[in-house]
Amino acid sequence: MPTEKIELRRSLRARRNELTPDDQRLAAARLASNLVGTRLFLTSRRVACYLPNDGEIDTGPVIEHIRRLRKILYLPVLSRLSHDRLWFAEAKPKTKLVPNRFGIPEPAVKSRDLVRAQELDLILMPLVGFDDKGNRLGMGGGFYDRSLEFLRHRNHWRKPHLLGIAYDFQRVNGLTADPWDVPLQGVITDQTVYLY
Repeated sequence: MPTEKIELRRSLRARRNELTPDDQRLAAARLASNLVGTRLFLTSRRVACYLPNDGEIDTGPVIEHIRRLRKILYLPVLSRLSHDRLWFAEAKPKTKLVPNRFGIPEPAVKSRDLVRAQELDLILMPLVGFDDKGNRLGMGGGFYDRSLEFLRHRNHWRKPHLLGIAYDFQRVNGLTADPWDVPLQGVITDQTVYLY
């Protein structure tokens, strides 16, 4: 992995973790407000989100909007067979969550209740950094890229639509895209909406 990506990932993660709880709450509320006004969010019924980890922006207000608008919320679940991919499980308010091997809570559901990304309308994705071309710097595991690889082979974008969610300071200049990267259609931040 190129040294500049490793260093960029380290500095952006450190900056996320330096935010005060008040700053985190305010940013999360602003991001949710920015998201709910977007056409992609309003027209999507089956929406995947994630539970924050390692200083990621709090998705609680976003999840509240998903439920209040009677959309169906899904959360990512690490594949039990090929440990490098994600499936998605419906997450109701009383769904039991258990930590995965990275310590991130995920729905405790039977395999038959998991759905593939293709069955979703919108996936709200975590990221460490992003640029103005829709390139996303993740944590480096490649889980989302491998799980969404089918989108790179489509001539016309169908579903799921992909939006990153992040703090605005996570925007960087010119990320180098790797051949396996799946670009975002936009990023919603605590400051604005970037659509590509």
